[in-house]
Amino acid sequence: MMSENSWPGSPTGDVDKSDKKQVAVIFGGFSPEYEVSLKSAFSVIGAINRDKYNTIMIGITRKGQWFRYYGSVDDIPTDNWHAQKEQLRHAFLLPERGGWIVEFDENEAPKSTKVDLVFPVLHGRYGEDGTVQGLCELAGVPIVGSGIASSALCMDKHRSHEIVSLAGVAVPKAVCFEKVPTADELEKVKEELRLPVFVKPVKAGSSIGVAKLDSYAELQAAVDDAFLYDDAVIIEENIFGMEIGCSVVGNDNLIFGKINEIEVDNGFFTYDEKYTLKNSRFYIPARIDEQTEKRVYEVAETIYRALGCKGYARMDMFVREDGEVVFNEANTIPGFTVHSQLPRMMAAAGYSYPELVEMLMELGLKTQREK
Repeated sequence: MMSENSWPGSPTGDVDKSDKKQVAVIFGGFSPEYEVSLKSAFSVIGAINRDKYNTIMIGITRKGQWFRYYGSVDDIPTDNWHAQKEQLRHAFLLPERGGWIVEFDENEAPKSTKVDLVFPVLHGRYGEDGTVQGLCELAGVPIVGSGIASSALCMDKHRSHEIVSLAGVAVPKAVCFEKVPTADELEKVKEELRLPVFVKPVKAGSSIGVAKLDSYAELQAAVDDAFLYDDAVIIEENIFGMEIGCSVVGNDNLIFGKINEIEVDNGFFTYDEKYTLKNSRFYIPARIDEQTEKRVYEVAETIYRALGCKGYARMDMFVREDGEVVFNEANTIPGFTVHSQLPRMMAAAGYSYPELVEMLMELGLKTQREK
């Protein structure tokens, strides 16, 4: 019978004896946003201060397999990382207090490595939704970003709207379905919501599965498509006004980036448009007056606090012509390449990308010290 100390946290485990912290960057994931995660992780890993941190790269394939990756960082964004079998070891975060990454060599012999911090760079489901955060909580390992409850709430567009509205922030008028609606139920939607409307999976990001409808002729098809990505669908009225983003960094004391304005020529900010910018432009800072800017920051802080966010988040909102700020959604692990919205907003406020990454890791470690 195995003794309590023989697995995995025995003295034979790999514990770094230098002053460096061991940070596990988890990327990929069993999610439609897999490719975005690879690009974000490439940027994050490249920015980590190697004088202070040892980086452990943990990749999750599209099929949900976990590996410790020893290869070149350059092969991550091209999705070639998992093709190099000699650079992979099956690995997992042990859900037992102590913070151990367990991996298996070519002879299936286990090896354990102590981890001080997990930096999840996992967009969408099974990463941004509280699942990986729960695993880290079980293991007693601090993480970069929000915890279980906040991550789950922010991924749920319907429930996050309900909570934020209770905090006094305006939200779009919407109808939510947790099962495929009947024809009669869709008819009632047509009576309740004015066109145009957006049909969205409740728990998905990067505009995946989202459709904007200018007529109700394609409503059933749009709803059916959204249900391919989630088990709940929300239909929202369009908000006429300026689309903006606000980056928030911190736990107790918050730092804000410059506000980002998104101008889209055709339709809305689709998945393809978010990562190609063919028909859209960013304005940082947004073209708003000082009073509106102040109001946006106040609303962003209200949302951040109401949803229990930690570390960082990007708040997506609208500003109506009358100045009212309307909540759209909160992203607790937003796109994080050097060209993504949140890093660009923070850069405009004076924080370089490496400084931002360092700040987020310090916040994650500080959260653990405060427990």
